[in-house]
Amino acid sequence: MSDEKTSNIIANETPNVKARNDNSLSQSLLKKANTLPKTSGCYLMKNKIGAVIYVGKAKSLKSRVTSYFNNSSKSPKTQILVSHIRKFDFILTNSEAESLVLENNLIKEHKPKYNIRLRDDKSYPYIKIDQTNTYPKLEYVRRPKSKLGVTLFGPYPVGSNILSIMKIATKAFKLRDCSEHEFNTRKTPCMLYQIKQCSAPCVNYIAEKDYAKDVEDALNLFKTKEKFNESLAIIEKQMFEAAETEAFEQAAVLRDIIEQLKEFASKSFEQSVEMLGSTATDVISFYVGEQEVDISLYLIRSGNLLGHKNFHFLKSEITDEVEQDMATIVMQYYQNSQDIIPNKLITSFSKEANQNLKEAFKLYFGEDHKIQIYGETKKYKTLLEATFNHAKESQRVRIETSDSVYIGLHKLKDLLGLKERPKLLECYDIAIWQGKSPTAAQIVFYEGESDKTQYRHYHLSERPEGNNDFAMLEEVFARRLKKDNLPDVFIVDGGIGQVNSAKKILEEFNIQIPVIGIAKARDLLKGHFSSTKISNSDERLIIPGRKNPYILTKCPSLMKIVVHMRDEAHRFSRRLHHKKEKSRIITSWVEEVRGLNESVRTEILRVNTMSLEELREFNMKSLQDYLGINSKHARAVYEFLHAIDKKN
Repeated sequence: MSDEKTSNIIANETPNVKARNDNSLSQSLLKKANTLPKTSGCYLMKNKIGAVIYVGKAKSLKSRVTSYFNNSSKSPKTQILVSHIRKFDFILTNSEAESLVLENNLIKEHKPKYNIRLRDDKSYPYIKIDQTNTYPKLEYVRRPKSKLGVTLFGPYPVGSNILSIMKIATKAFKLRDCSEHEFNTRKTPCMLYQIKQCSAPCVNYIAEKDYAKDVEDALNLFKTKEKFNESLAIIEKQMFEAAETEAFEQAAVLRDIIEQLKEFASKSFEQSVEMLGSTATDVISFYVGEQEVDISLYLIRSGNLLGHKNFHFLKSEITDEVEQDMATIVMQYYQNSQDIIPNKLITSFSKEANQNLKEAFKLYFGEDHKIQIYGETKKYKTLLEATFNHAKESQRVRIETSDSVYIGLHKLKDLLGLKERPKLLECYDIAIWQGKSPTAAQIVFYEGESDKTQYRHYHLSERPEGNNDFAMLEEVFARRLKKDNLPDVFIVDGGIGQVNSAKKILEEFNIQIPVIGIAKARDLLKGHFSSTKISNSDERLIIPGRKNPYILTKCPSLMKIVVHMRDEAHRFSRRLHHKKEKSRIITSWVEEVRGLNESVRTEILRVNTMSLEELREFNMKSLQDYLGINSKHARAVYEFLHAIDKKN
């Protein structure tokens, strides 16, 4: 009998029969686990439909996997996990380090529900220059990738105003700031050349070697203090020359540039910066509290503290030794890191754990990136103490201010009478205006934080009756429920009507997942709830079976999660709606212009953001430049626009 059929039978049995079947299943899994080798590897726990719900690593697969199904005491999380396991697979590795790398690759691939998933949404800015380009430009990036010919300066602290400084450097040394498309297609210099802020390399007004010298002078502003002063002297000389020739406006611009650069230097070269390949150090420590675990990471570049990152999760989420889970999280962080990997890592882990990490880094990042990993020695004791105290204090402040996402998720669990804390939430919003171009957004949060990789748009069918939120919501849910990886809770933007529409489809699919709504009190006053004591500004949760909506201000943590989801859904659905509506309106006239082929129509739709009234103000040359089309097509558009004008 298949696992799925067994599961369905168990669900319909009496409690005693169900208990016997659960015990029989555990014994069967234990028997299989006892046949595993005593070598290192990874294991994948699966539920009744074969979805991976947990990935783990082990020094001895047999010892680790059997511990799930024997009679030994288990943490609450492990008990819940085991109750959902119907089968498991395993993969052998040659070492613990290899298991560490593989484990994180499998977590990234399967996104198992019961694994701790670390998401780093905080990145630091860099300045990038691609010197494989004949006429390169300065670029501002947050997710740099190292490759031949590309030089990176940074990372820079948040608040360093580095984007403005990059633009100032570009302007001061007259470097190009245009896209590759603009650079390659331009026939005459742009306005920046006219105001002496670009040397017009696009039309060969400057020799390649002279432009290269300007690039070098601009980059010197981000290197050392000595190099900075050399480049600053060049700008000061330009300022005095402009003043002598009575070009006072240009001199004033250069004076302002100099002042801003001096302010940047006073902060930058005290904090210093790191060029790719220079010494970079990360310090990691963790604090285990009564209910939660906090990890603090300090980023040190060129001997100065650049910034920090914090991660936290519930203590009950730990299924292995604390240090083993910490090693997994560290590896997960660096495999997904948006910043350049450091040259040195200092941790509060044991010598053995650090050695495994070092080998895992070598396996994942290759021999080219050599990272030194150190533990708690006398030299690094002060650094590790500071990092540990930061983790401890971050947890204290968060708990005392009730800002932990787990408070909100546990409250939602209690409100809905769930057995487990909901981890995966999905929120839906419909965007429609006068029945045209209806769209919907699917917003996904995991452990109270947005997972934008799972956001989805839905193009919906227009209804003959016009606006019909309920029917459109039913369409969205009917399409969503045909796919896998369903959430723990569905959230809809709206009141009891929207909730009932979603519930109706769930019942048709025979799926038991809670659906709740979120709405402002003033909206509910128009619906089924008639309490006059409700403040119009308060947010409410609509929960089926509950007499009155839940006032979200009673639990700030839950309100923060749910309101953020609703606002994200609004933003996301309206973005697609506006794009679709714009396309519908613009296409209606572009299709009517005679003499345009499909590629020209596509190009016009791509670049145009103006109304017909605004386009009529253009002459033929302006239309040609703005729409990026030839003179023949520009004439056709011009004549069409003015033919319409005459009709009106």
